[in-house]
Amino acid sequence: MGETPRVLVVQGPNLNLLGTREPAVYGAMTLPEVQSMLDAEARGLGVTLAHLQSNHEGVLVDRIHQARANAEQGIIINPAGLGHTSVVLLDALIGVGLPFVEVHISNIHAREPFRHRTLLSGHARGVIAGFGVRGYTLGLRGLVSHLRSAPG
Repeated sequence: MGETPRVLVVQGPNLNLLGTREPAVYGAMTLPEVQSMLDAEARGLGVTLAHLQSNHEGVLVDRIHQARANAEQGIIINPAGLGHTSVVLLDALIGVGLPFVEVHISNIHAREPFRHRTLLSGHARGVIAGFGVRGYTLGLRGLVSHLRSAPG
């Protein structure tokens, strides 16, 4: 892939509360700080990012649908609670046919049983959970490596 990869970063419900919502679980960084951290990582990797956070499933689905038209080649998604329940979000990701990495700040497998499974993970290029907000940079690195090694 010769051109600069473009990646969409999607943040699901309640992630606008990062930094204040259960800091023992989700850390002290705010969403704008996480976005700045990711933007710095992207610059170092020669990648362009677009960010979206919404508490509304339809807004997330509409923006995922727009990814191809925006020439984005991959998606980093923290679906938050929707990962456990949203067939619609899964269908949107499958429908656009772009590789995606699912990121969770907490280790969902060490939490309540209903969080142990997500609908997205079986279709994701990779899943990262439990490394705090650094999971986003790990996911971005993995996705970019995949995009650059993919044929065509």
